[in-house]
Amino acid sequence: MLAHDVGVVALQCLVRLSHSTPNAYRALTRIREPDWASPRANFGISGGFLPVLVGHLTVGPVAHKIRASGTPVMPQNNLHLQRVFSDAFRHLDPKGRRFRLTVADIEVRFFPYAGLHHTIRVRSGRVYVRLSDIFDAAPPEVIRALAFLLVARLLSRKAPPAQEKIYRGYAFSPEVLRASDIARQKRGRKVVSTARGKTYDLEELFARLNRKYFAGEIEKPVLTWSKRRAKRILGHHDSVHNTITISKALDARDVPEWFVEYILYHEMLHIKHPAKLINGRRYYHTPAFRSEEQRFPRYQASQDWLDRVVRKNRELRARAA
Repeated sequence: MLAHDVGVVALQCLVRLSHSTPNAYRALTRIREPDWASPRANFGISGGFLPVLVGHLTVGPVAHKIRASGTPVMPQNNLHLQRVFSDAFRHLDPKGRRFRLTVADIEVRFFPYAGLHHTIRVRSGRVYVRLSDIFDAAPPEVIRALAFLLVARLLSRKAPPAQEKIYRGYAFSPEVLRASDIARQKRGRKVVSTARGKTYDLEELFARLNRKYFAGEIEKPVLTWSKRRAKRILGHHDSVHNTITISKALDARDVPEWFVEYILYHEMLHIKHPAKLINGRRYYHTPAFRSEEQRFPRYQASQDWLDRVVRKNRELRARAA
């Protein structure tokens, strides 16, 4: 029998513009990028108030700042999809040690998420799968690969490399990424507060950095302090909604202005150096990005400050996205 409410697995393929700096961050997920495309971590500057992961599997409830709007319309459960997921369970758990399932115990539906996102959960003896409707026209082999990735993560097992390659090849194609961006624009909403904080004004800081380091060539996005005092993600650039969000935790007198400037400078670099699609993967912190980031006058001091924040808050790592 299945345990009651084993939990949720989310395959999130929104772009999380939150990556780590070399000495301050650690990857949270198991699908890694090459060394020069810095791994993601869990506390710092970032494209990351949105828990948006690029091709990553994570365990836990889905929590997005960008949410689907409107009433979801899902087609009837598809017998073929049920069999695909049942087959994935048989291959990855052949002896049924974790789950003893019949095809009827699995429910698979497409869901109009605000972006490329898939979930699988177990509740009261049944498996519930929700796939992004962006995949409703995906080839059978891609759906099969996705089933293996979701089931493998649910079972805490490594996904077969061949299946991961098939999924990535489709999910990170220009057409699908574009469809994901459009879905986020149409279905999602961005949480925006104000650029003027109690201590620092993001509009003033942006104008100063733009003149000093970018010759005034960076077009100003929507600038906002976060609604909450985020301590794990200090900054986030969202290219789809053209916003830069800085953690409200930095709007304080005990936080030096140059550190807030560094966080904002990092996010501005994401505008100057857009993500690149290489061999089916999006890269945000390319060598050119990192090289220019290290030109910030107080770059090393900023890394040291991040380390102190980590020790003070006993977090895993601080991060920039």
